Amino acid sequence: MKVTIICLAVLIMAALVYCGPYSDPHCAPGRDTVVHLFEWKWNDIKAECTRFLGPRGFCAVQVSPANENAVVTNPNRPWWERYQPVSYKLITRSGNEQEFRDMVQTCNNAGVRIYVDTVINHMTGGYSGSGTAGDHFDGNSCSFPAVPYSNLDCNAGDVCHSSDGSIQNYNNPEEVRNCDLVGLKDLRLSKDYVRDKIAGYLNHLISIGVAGFRVDAAKHMWPGDLEAVFARLHNVDSNTFGSGKKPFIYQEVIDMGGEAIKMAEYFATGRVTNFIYGVKLADIFLRHTNQAKWLGSWGSSWGMPNTNDVVVFLSNHDNQRGHGGGGAPITFFEPKQLKIGTAFMLAHPYGFPRIMSSYHWNRNIQGGDDANNWAGPPHNNDMSTKSVTINADMTCGNGWVCEHRWRQIYNMVAFRNVVSGTGVLNFKSYGDQQISFSRGSKGFIAIVADGSHLNQNINTNLPSGNYCDVISGNYENGACTGKTIHVDSNGNAHINISGTSDDPVVAIHVGAKVGSAMQVTG
Repeated sequence: MKVTIICLAVLIMAALVYCGPYSDPHCAPGRDTVVHLFEWKWNDIKAECTRFLGPRGFCAVQVSPANENAVVTNPNRPWWERYQPVSYKLITRSGNEQEFRDMVQTCNNAGVRIYVDTVINHMTGGYSGSGTAGDHFDGNSCSFPAVPYSNLDCNAGDVCHSSDGSIQNYNNPEEVRNCDLVGLKDLRLSKDYVRDKIAGYLNHLISIGVAGFRVDAAKHMWPGDLEAVFARLHNVDSNTFGSGKKPFIYQEVIDMGGEAIKMAEYFATGRVTNFIYGVKLADIFLRHTNQAKWLGSWGSSWGMPNTNDVVVFLSNHDNQRGHGGGGAPITFFEPKQLKIGTAFMLAHPYGFPRIMSSYHWNRNIQGGDDANNWAGPPHNNDMSTKSVTINADMTCGNGWVCEHRWRQIYNMVAFRNVVSGTGVLNFKSYGDQQISFSRGSKGFIAIVADGSHLNQNINTNLPSGNYCDVISGNYENGACTGKTIHVDSNGNAHINISGTSDDPVVAIHVGAKVGSAMQVTG
């Protein structure tokens, strides 16, 4: 309660502050977006930080779980095996510990932070096998010798009172936090021994130089247990991040408003992942069951937490596959709507934004959309993960989607960096699904969310001059490769957008003004 009161007081004085010891993302100056490079190998992330993410102004990468996981062969090497820990050794399909260390150091040197997806609520399911480091386990008896954990370290009938030891009632907080999640062996985080093992793993990652953690399945752990674990964590590297700073922590709490466990219970231990955000934007930009004209009040007035308490996103690795109960989002299967939604997310100041970078899978094979949603990353004949290849047009090959490399998305990362510190001004609607707004006097965006047409003279609040529309093209060598938007001496510009076009968005900013010394390039 004391932390909450202090945060509210600080927020009244300044909008750009981080409340609580775990809420600062530790971005390098002038950066403000994280990308989830789902299932990428450490060597590929290392290369991407240097060749693309650093030069393009990304703040950070969320990487897949770094610790040893079960090798699952039925189905053959699914993505979800990464979420079934066997030990805390840093050996996975993404690479070994030395490759992980090299990635972290290279990315930090490029100004790109590393956040590790951490699975600390549970271990494997109730079966036996071997992990990616070769360690044997028996999930039936909660035997994980490589940690080591035994049956004394998993929750049992003394605290879980469901009929079969698994969660049956999501409106019973005790059951959600003390019983097995879909059969995965639930760790007894009330024990100091378990807390010490988890904290030891996280501190090992901190010693390597990571900036923070995504905490998987946080709602399935008691807030007090998480506080006890995080209290054991060391400060992040002072040479990279400054002295006396705790890691950035954002917790997966799927709270769509209909269950007993709420996001607010976890604010003391970091930020939370705001699932409401992406679903509400999908209602507007994908399903059109709501109207863009109401986005003028976007933020906490929509029933979402304070901006400094959340990580926001359109989709994640779970709900793009229909998993996790996080609603039906916009995904790369709807590229036009994804580009529109991402443009809005990165143009609007609410929350700390995360972009999903995916790989292809066939969701339309016989058996329905969900028939292949288990498919792991692109792989070679020996099931090793394929490298990410880069095409001549900067897109990815070898089965990788790489939404973060779409021009309409990476240019909006630059837009967000340029307009940082400004608020929303001049929000206007020109019908149910046509909107525009400015970010102070640094940026302007106009969006048509349906198939209608916007043809208006609009005040952009920008200085006069010619600007490159960063949706239709880039600002390169002092000129626009896409549309040029002229802003007159009164700040007005003529905006003409067809909602039936592939990219019904116009975005301009002072970093892409023709003749500007602030040119933003990769």
